Amino acid sequence: MGETVLAAKVTHVPSTWLSEHSEKFKGIRQNAIDGFVEIGRRARERKVDTYIIFDTHWIVNQGFHLNASPELEGRFTSHELPHFLNGMEYRYKGDPGLAEKIADLGNACNLQVMAHQVPGLGIEYGTLIPMHYMNSDGSARVLSIAGNQFASIEEGRQFGETVANAIQESDRRVAVLASGSLSHQFWPNHLSAAGINKINTEFNRQVDLRVLELWKTGRIKEFLAMLPDYRERCFGEVGMIDTAHLFGVLGWEAYKGSGEILGDYFASSGTGQVNVVFEPPATSTPK
Repeated sequence: MGETVLAAKVTHVPSTWLSEHSEKFKGIRQNAIDGFVEIGRRARERKVDTYIIFDTHWIVNQGFHLNASPELEGRFTSHELPHFLNGMEYRYKGDPGLAEKIADLGNACNLQVMAHQVPGLGIEYGTLIPMHYMNSDGSARVLSIAGNQFASIEEGRQFGETVANAIQESDRRVAVLASGSLSHQFWPNHLSAAGINKINTEFNRQVDLRVLELWKTGRIKEFLAMLPDYRERCFGEVGMIDTAHLFGVLGWEAYKGSGEILGDYFASSGTGQVNVVFEPPATSTPK
């Protein structure tokens, strides 16, 4: 029987790449990098053999999509911010077996899940940035899952639960990552360069900090009750569907754990960012 042995909400800002590769911005995201490295250390300690990443930079309009390719290899440049992130080489093994299992269980629940092995389907930086630091040697498989921008919170919960059940029915030891921001309101163009390290509004910052307080103190039910409003009022990235998936994996309102914040909350180009680890519940019999 497989097991979710690590779970986290993580940042994926492309300025992380600048932090290592630009003299002008050297070190600006060391806080995030240190968090990635620590999560990777814990993953190796727990013998993780597959990372599942709910990637809000792989945006889809219908259904739930998984990159089931057995080999993931390429050279990535962001079409969104090519001056921030370019020339990132990557090579990972995929996990088609687990992807197909998730698709089978999801389609049995009418969730429209598709596991793809098609030429030209690469992986986005919501997967690549955390994997670059957590899984630098490529020892663990990588399963990237898209974010449906029109899915409801309830569908997000259901799909996360499906992923958890598929993991349990497999033989994998899995780290599940929700790769996306907290508040996600960018600066207007004329302010964007000066705002690289600033939050867009104080309202967004205060709501983000309240969310972190709820996570840290284990008040998950209260957070989930505010999630629909949070994603609307604070411009949640792809409707914060990655976060709905994550808590679906963890058990939703039944989850009794809390969040461990790794490093400080920080702002990036107007958005709110953080790395937070959630201890998964003990494995139970699959539904």
